[in-house]
Amino acid sequence: MNDGGSTVLTLGIGSRRLTPGATVGPATRGALSAMPSSLVRELAPLRFRVNAVDPGATGTPLLNKLGVPESGRDAMRSKIPFERFASSQEAAQEVAFLASDAAGYITGQGITAAAGCVLGA
Repeated sequence: MNDGGSTVLTLGIGSRRLTPGATVGPATRGALSAMPSSLVRELAPLRFRVNAVDPGATGTPLLNKLGVPESGRDAMRSKIPFERFASSQEAAQEVAFLASDAAGYITGQGITAAAGCVLGA
């Protein structure tokens, strides 16, 4: 591996915003959320940065594939302080920032891009 570089893990807020009956997803995300801080120590000598993005509900075709009805989407949106889903572009911009040279001194950090919904609002 060459010196320098960056990786951004996309974890999601599922490990902090729990839903009854959905145990496996939050457990998996919880385990993954421990990875950046561990990888930082391993990869810092190579000047390789490791960060994470925790996106909230994002309006993607997955909602259609999962068969989430509009009433379900309305219920989801009502729990988000901005009362809307993130766009795919918004989520991608967070990842792009952390991977860019503009974040060259940021490592071992996570950005939660969830319009405040993990604050218990």
